[in-house]
Amino acid sequence: MVILQIQNLTRTFGGLTAVSDLSLEVEEGEVCGLIGPNGAGKTTTFNVISGFYAPTSGRVIYRGKDISGLRTSTIAELGLVRTFQSTTLFQEFSVLENVLIGCHLRSRSGLLSTLLGTDQARQQQAREKALDALDFFGLLNRQHDLTNNLPHGLQRALGVAVALASDPKLLLMDEPFTGMNPEETRQMMGLVRKVQDRGVTILLVEHDMQAVMGLCDTIAVLNFGKLLTTGTPEVIRNHPEVIEAYLGASTNVA
Repeated sequence: MVILQIQNLTRTFGGLTAVSDLSLEVEEGEVCGLIGPNGAGKTTTFNVISGFYAPTSGRVIYRGKDISGLRTSTIAELGLVRTFQSTTLFQEFSVLENVLIGCHLRSRSGLLSTLLGTDQARQQQAREKALDALDFFGLLNRQHDLTNNLPHGLQRALGVAVALASDPKLLLMDEPFTGMNPEETRQMMGLVRKVQDRGVTILLVEHDMQAVMGLCDTIAVLNFGKLLTTGTPEVIRNHPEVIEAYLGASTNVA
């Protein structure tokens, strides 16, 4: 079953076309990679899907509903949630408090009332969900630590935990492996697989090709704002136009 359809999507900025007539489908339950050189249109595509930009033309269909141009909060309430290239966390909040915020991405109740304890039933429900997300990511023993005291890899894991606490059906991951050392990358790959095993569909933008090839069921390649090709990791690894356009003719994709 298709969970996300991008139909003839175009996004322009003045005279610059960042994404041009892009059509793409993401199957429910898969990990789909979106790759391409810098300036290929990957982040703009994410921004349109998640509601930060409205499409200039074309449509974004999520679970059969046209979400083109909806507000980011409305899209998150529908179960389409995004993480970011930079770790967008409240550094002076505790690890647990950050995840409590994620619990309310899809809630119409006030976050402040829950953090202050004025809505006890909702507070308890949010706390249980937050603790479950921290346990899932191996962060339960760090729940009271200030976020700015976590090492980089754990901060990235916490960012995904915040997103997971909002009960996403489709998670957009924007360069989740940026700045990680090999061990942190290995650990994050394991966490992404666990998220997929939990029934969450994942669409990720990433430059770490080993992570992309090791995680993704399908890969879509953008070049100059247009879709170059889609296929399995094996197909993409050996695709001559991908090697030429994305990595250079002499570079091994693997």
